[in-house]
Amino acid sequence: MAKDAAKMEKIVALCKRRGFIFQSSEIYGGINGFWDYGPLGVELKRNIKDAWWHDMVQHPPIGPDGREISMVGVDCSIIMNPKVWVASGHATGFADPMVDCTESKKRYRADKAWVVGFYSPRDIEKKVEWATRFKQIQNELSIADPRTVKVSDEQLDAIQTKIDEFKKEWQAEAHTIQPSVIYGLEADNRDEAIHTARSLLTKRQKQELAGQYVDAAYDQMNVPNGWPRVSPATQKATLTEPRSFNLMFESHAGAIKDEDNKVYLRPETAQGIFANFKNVCDSTRVKIPFGIAQIGKAFRNEINPRNYTFRSREFEQMEIEFFCHDKDSMKWWEWWRDTRINWYKSLGLAGENLKPRNQDDKELAHYSKACTDIEYYFPFADDPQELEGVAHRGCFDLTQHQQHSGKDMSYFDDETKERFLPTVIEPSAGADRSTLAFITEAYTVDESRPSPELMKFHPRLAPIKAAVFPLVNKDGLPEIAEPLFREIRKRWPAQYDGKQSIGKRYARMDEAGTPYCFTIDGQTKEDGTVTVRDRDTGKQERIDKSRVVAYLDDKLHPSAR
Repeated sequence: MAKDAAKMEKIVALCKRRGFIFQSSEIYGGINGFWDYGPLGVELKRNIKDAWWHDMVQHPPIGPDGREISMVGVDCSIIMNPKVWVASGHATGFADPMVDCTESKKRYRADKAWVVGFYSPRDIEKKVEWATRFKQIQNELSIADPRTVKVSDEQLDAIQTKIDEFKKEWQAEAHTIQPSVIYGLEADNRDEAIHTARSLLTKRQKQELAGQYVDAAYDQMNVPNGWPRVSPATQKATLTEPRSFNLMFESHAGAIKDEDNKVYLRPETAQGIFANFKNVCDSTRVKIPFGIAQIGKAFRNEINPRNYTFRSREFEQMEIEFFCHDKDSMKWWEWWRDTRINWYKSLGLAGENLKPRNQDDKELAHYSKACTDIEYYFPFADDPQELEGVAHRGCFDLTQHQQHSGKDMSYFDDETKERFLPTVIEPSAGADRSTLAFITEAYTVDESRPSPELMKFHPRLAPIKAAVFPLVNKDGLPEIAEPLFREIRKRWPAQYDGKQSIGKRYARMDEAGTPYCFTIDGQTKEDGTVTVRDRDTGKQERIDKSRVVAYLDDKLHPSAR
């Protein structure tokens, strides 16, 4: 998938024009990393959260053993006792490496600020020469492997001497092989950085490099010796060394602003669930395995928010902590992974843009046995970006809170008479990222329509389910249309529109993602039928106006009511 900046710009423009998403505080110049949802956006996001709560909490699917699973919800406070974040590790370990540009005063995440270099043909030849020589010595060593070939100690010593001499020569010469052209760039990954840097090369530079250049890219955490830390802002070596930056927002609770009253806005919703684990067990009849769910705001002081609403400083999470016995944990992890992937597919993210990916051993947290990132290809990036993580967290969190609070967080199984700390499976989704993914997936261009842009939302997610139009605002048509609109509105979010041409009204509803439009015309007065138009196909059919509500009942998922 290639980055499509033009498509992303069109999506952003549509979102503002039609009231899906606005820049927060826009009349004052905005504030970076914060966004507001407009009339259509708030309904879309609410529908996504309602669908998640309905499908995962109120009516969860049957578990892997064929039994019903228990799910309950909580709504925890945004500000908690600071000791919670000490126990979870956020107070000391929740940080990103950052670099500052001393000239522009801009700040970047060190692993997102790249330095890209292009080598001249002369240096390419050197690199090839060294690689060839090293390969030859490696071949000699493999041929003389004493485990397979009988060789003398003298022969092995001679080969080892060659290796030592080669290393000395290489170390003496390596610093002379430097890129001829260097760019500083901000990018999400190496391929994106190289792609952008290539596009910035001048025609003359491309000629000088003779089309034979080999490029390399390093984030600012791993710049080789001799390479400058080039700032994306100045294209000069004006970046500082990387240093740690805690991402939690600080505040103070109480009248006195001192260290004793310091608190934090929560950077995730999970810890509220863990802190209330015993309360939930003691106040309900849930038995392991069971889950606790929460939808709520979280805050992270991102060094450099970017990519529209994808990486924001204020965002909303849809999170489950599922508690089970460790012996069954991998079964539950696989089940939750598949359940969450299928949920996205059921709501329209069923194409090649959805890319689940298992984390490798290097990516996994030290306490985790497995994690799948459910990723999506957005137009702003070459690589898929994370919508949700389904993680096997072990019993790390409950163990930490037990140690730091001094309270017993174990669970006693009445049937087996066993007491243990439960293992946790965590499906953690971003409500804002999911909303952006559904917007991106729904965005469609059809040049044959009065308005070429339309939003093909799944009916469950569509902000407006139906629209009612009198063909003209006279001849008794509004008197028929208005009662029909009121009847629909009792059950479904709907709009009434009698202004401008019917084509423009269809176009407005297409851009809003409304799946069905009903038009009252002259024939309605004769036989009681209305025209219903399907958003996706543009096809029209006539049905009796008495059947309109039943028609919508049949077409729209019942849980979208």
